Amino acid sequence: MDKLLVRGGIPLQGETRASGSKNSSLPILAATLLASKPVQLDNLPHLRDVTTMLELLADLGARISVDEKLGVTVDTDSVSNLRAPYDLVRKMRASFLVLGPLLARYGRVEVSLPGGCAIGTRPVDQHLKALELMGATINIANGYVIATCQKGLEGAHVEMDVVTVGGTQNALMAATLARGTTVIENAALEPEVVELATCLRQMGADIVGEGTNTVTVNGCGQLGGCSYRVKPDRIEVGTYLIAAAATQGRICIHDACPEILVAVLAKLEEFGHQVQVSESTISLDATTTASRATNIRTEAYPGVPTDLQAQFMALNCVSHGYSRITETIFENRFMHVQELVRLGADVRLKDARTALVKGVAELRGAPVMATDLRASSSLLIGALVAEGETAINRIYHIDRGYERIEEKLGRLGADIRRVQG
Repeated sequence: MDKLLVRGGIPLQGETRASGSKNSSLPILAATLLASKPVQLDNLPHLRDVTTMLELLADLGARISVDEKLGVTVDTDSVSNLRAPYDLVRKMRASFLVLGPLLARYGRVEVSLPGGCAIGTRPVDQHLKALELMGATINIANGYVIATCQKGLEGAHVEMDVVTVGGTQNALMAATLARGTTVIENAALEPEVVELATCLRQMGADIVGEGTNTVTVNGCGQLGGCSYRVKPDRIEVGTYLIAAAATQGRICIHDACPEILVAVLAKLEEFGHQVQVSESTISLDATTTASRATNIRTEAYPGVPTDLQAQFMALNCVSHGYSRITETIFENRFMHVQELVRLGADVRLKDARTALVKGVAELRGAPVMATDLRASSSLLIGALVAEGETAINRIYHIDRGYERIEEKLGRLGADIRRVQG
């Protein structure tokens, strides 16, 4: 099993480009199941999760092709298998997003209950509620969700009990082929929902209101193909900016969409660092000012994303003063704390959703183990700061969400290498 060896203490310096968004790519790939013609996608990140979704589409019968520029074309007109198996769905929670499209287009689907990072229960009840309101009959048996709608889905008024990105996306995709109008209330505002709606609209869907609490979808008889370029990954961008701040470096990230990172950039300025933005570029300079401890509270968009909570904690570990980290989205998302402590961090859990951090003068390298995707990047940030060498084990978590991370960090000056064993 691969691991990363990092020798820390080197400020990150230089320029890099943002990869395509993982959290946008996965629902967009699921949405190709709605299309009667091929969908061509550019700027998909080269990640394990994207590969898993492509494997799932191929298992369902879709034809996948890759061009010389690494653009991916998905033709789902040949789909014949309507069962998404446990062996694939268990690897990645986003696989559950094939439920709505397959049900809407084919009237029947069996999808294994999802897997992914162990960061809480993350129920799928809102996904199922939305589809039942549209007329689906749903049963759960032997670990599978079995959904049918013999006469097709009907438009409905869907009010989510809680804000859920995946639930909004599944309902949105299903509604595009439902008869009549669907109104989704308490919809998620995340950019990944907006991007999915944008791609669906290019396929011929009639959608208004994405990015607000109320999304309205007028169902169409069928959707066609399109060409779509995936936007940059805001979580990757945030991770690199936080890593630069922690190492007291200076970096510039191109193709970065600063307009969807307003809360994150504001926090980095609160830490005491200079941030400059242009239309598609973000620069951070942490070379002149030491980081000031800053409280972090995760929120649904447009607040600080939960997927950057662990990274901000790592930055607070080497900042001057005391800080409080409050996690409001998921329970059990502090599994990285004990691994950061192994590096010398001073972190105490007040309760299941609150961590208290006292900044320390230095961290020291040690063997650590990644427990989930975003926790793994917090350990990497700690390793980049720590004196001596840190070995990060179970880095398949990192590979799920960060494209060629050792190459990108290496070009920014980091002493990092991937080894086996």
